[in-house]
Amino acid sequence: MAEWLHEAGIGETRAALVVDGTIVEARIELDRPGPRLGAVFPARLVEITVKGREGRVRFDGGEAVLAPLPPGITQGATLTVELVREVIPEAGRTKLPRVAPADGPTRDGPDLFARITASGIPVRTVHAHEPDLLEAAGWSEVLEEAMTGDIVFHGAVGGALRMSPTPAMTLFDVDGYPPLEPLALAAAKAVAAAIVRMDIGGSIGIDFPTLTGKAARAAVDAAIDTGLPQPFDRTAMNGFGFVQIIRRRPRASLPELLRADPAATAARALLRRIERTPPPAPANHRIGPRVLAVLNANPDWTAALAKRTGVTPIFESL
Repeated sequence: MAEWLHEAGIGETRAALVVDGTIVEARIELDRPGPRLGAVFPARLVEITVKGREGRVRFDGGEAVLAPLPPGITQGATLTVELVREVIPEAGRTKLPRVAPADGPTRDGPDLFARITASGIPVRTVHAHEPDLLEAAGWSEVLEEAMTGDIVFHGAVGGALRMSPTPAMTLFDVDGYPPLEPLALAAAKAVAAAIVRMDIGGSIGIDFPTLTGKAARAAVDAAIDTGLPQPFDRTAMNGFGFVQIIRRRPRASLPELLRADPAATAARALLRRIERTPPPAPANHRIGPRVLAVLNANPDWTAALAKRTGVTPIFESL
């Protein structure tokens, strides 16, 4: 049985595709201003960065990279664009969203609930006063994987993956004990599942154990192809055990999203725990200074928690 679990949290919306009691896809959409993927809106070309090919546009709420440039467009011109890649947080900077020229009326991009509904798989909205179905399926474990990069897998042999998002690519390092061929096969299945589970796109590198035979390397390639849905491009495993995968990257992956602001991630998780505390919910909470700073900067989050629990929370620093 497969179903989407949807939860309208404070500061974020959560969704998980659960199959036979296990999360196979985990998605979070932050409550933040700005257009979503697929939105069509007016913009103004403020700079041509690559003549005839690329520019920078400004719109109500931000800036984006425009590619391709419409023929004959000049700096300062207005046009209608469609968001084709959302903003991507990276260490030390934020990668601007990308837009493309568009025709037709303006529109908003679909939110997370609309996207999972469009999948055709049944959607169940869960509430704080109900049993925690997300947690029962492993929600906290998936978030911990995304934050730490440590992913344990089991198969014919067990092992572990170490996931490291970088500006250039997301890297997976395979760790385990011989025999190496079953280890690599189990790791290939685990990597494919992790990519889907955490919505990882762009360039992905996997460092497998070095396998000596072509047949063994081909079996690992086939395991990736079986576990990872199209579309994607992949290199064959080379003699050093390295495989590169290229997938579309329309928005930030779950690890990128959570790691971009760990204090805000912790604050939203704290609000979820408090909201799910059986009544009477405690009013006083002692928390770390960074999480406290996030809550002080988002008073609407605290107000929403008070409305949902009926208790006005008081947060103090440890």
